Amino acid sequence: MSFQKLDELCHKLEALEHALAILGADEATHMAVGGGAKRAEAMAALAGMLHRQASAPEVRDWIETAKSEDLNDDQRIAVTELDRHYTNLTCLPSEFVERQTVQRLRCEQLWRDLRGKNDWDNFRPALEAVVDTVREEAALRAQVLKLDPYDALMEQYDPGNRAADIAPVFEGLKTFLKDFVPKALSIQAERDAKNPRKPLAGPYAVERQRALGLALMEAVGFDFTHGSLSVSHHPFCGGVPTDVRITTRYKSNDFLSALMGVLHETGHALYEQNLPHEWGHWPLGRARGMAVHESQSLFVEKQLGRNPAFWQWALPVVERELGESWKVEEILPWVHHVERGLIRVDADEVTYPLHVILRFELERELIAGRLNVADLPEAWNAKMEEYLGLSTLDNPADGPMQDVHWPSGAFGYFPSYTLGALMAAQQWAAFERAHPDANAEIAQGRFEAVNEWRRSNIWKEGSHYSTPDLVTRATGEKLDARFFIAHLEHRYGS
Repeated sequence: MSFQKLDELCHKLEALEHALAILGADEATHMAVGGGAKRAEAMAALAGMLHRQASAPEVRDWIETAKSEDLNDDQRIAVTELDRHYTNLTCLPSEFVERQTVQRLRCEQLWRDLRGKNDWDNFRPALEAVVDTVREEAALRAQVLKLDPYDALMEQYDPGNRAADIAPVFEGLKTFLKDFVPKALSIQAERDAKNPRKPLAGPYAVERQRALGLALMEAVGFDFTHGSLSVSHHPFCGGVPTDVRITTRYKSNDFLSALMGVLHETGHALYEQNLPHEWGHWPLGRARGMAVHESQSLFVEKQLGRNPAFWQWALPVVERELGESWKVEEILPWVHHVERGLIRVDADEVTYPLHVILRFELERELIAGRLNVADLPEAWNAKMEEYLGLSTLDNPADGPMQDVHWPSGAFGYFPSYTLGALMAAQQWAAFERAHPDANAEIAQGRFEAVNEWRRSNIWKEGSHYSTPDLVTRATGEKLDARFFIAHLEHRYGS
């Protein structure tokens, strides 16, 4: 029976994916610097092995035969989703996958060393090599998928997304934000003039910040029997659903920076830990694209973590772990602080989408060949000045060297962040309609209802439905930016 053969194959592929995920998480957190070259070789070999097994010619025969077998609904959807994955895998030769894996890992390793030194000149050749291979990848995928090269890359992160659909949404959001950011800043300045903000006292010891993060992770539902918290250069959620590895980075003078990073990555982790385990070895049991994944992380960070009701409950925990007493009206000006800044991961929810739109626009130009890596610092600076009034011209570390995504070859990923923010706002609105007492429960530290709503409407579905269908089924209507805009206006516009 071909379905049984596919099931056995998926178990074997899951084992290789597991090994790669844990090696990758370790490489980014605990591996000694000198281990980089051999780790890259090992991961490249495993990636090649995984690719060869997953893209073997007989798999196509099994898929086609399985389609005609007596399958239940879940099995039919599983085969369809595996077919989509197989088509995407077979776009790329194994030799190319191994070569690209080595380039990406070496570039990411250089990035960790050279970003802190603000050394663009020595980093640029490695990034150029990555961009060259990504353009090659985009061309290979576009030919098979019959898509625009950039769309073919986005398809790997969020199936169904198309730049032609995203660009006008982003353009409208950008227009709104360019007017709204000054308004929010003006309202904030008036408030701060009347009631100056209580300073973040600090220094906050890393071990106390970590304890605070662990306490809030547990409260919102993180399962520590299937996950952990570490430190890395760039916050991320990695590992596998049964062993989720999340990281943050700490600032001694600002406990909110690391804490919000922890909440964000915990949102990713909750999604992974609550996916349908019975289908975990099939693509059907995986997360439905990165926009949905980002909606889960931003739901926890923004809709919960910056909700005034959340802080009614959380402040006693802050006092217990940090020894510092705050009132809700004292912490909210920090939690809701709006500021034009250079760093995306530290950006507030008002300015954050502009950071994403900047990257979306630049990487489209890079993949199309209309922008060269050598010209990236100047192009980045021009958009940063236009959108946020800030310069990075002599500071590439906080410009095109800022994120891990491009060194690791993740082009087509960035749109997911802002699409996720739109989805998170729409999901919260749907949850509030279903649970009018939502804020009262959160103020008491009760997250069972909100987690059950997300488990029933998002998490348990895995990849049963397309992203648009999943959003519509969960919220009752298609994705609409008005929920996000209304959220910003309510929280920051008055």
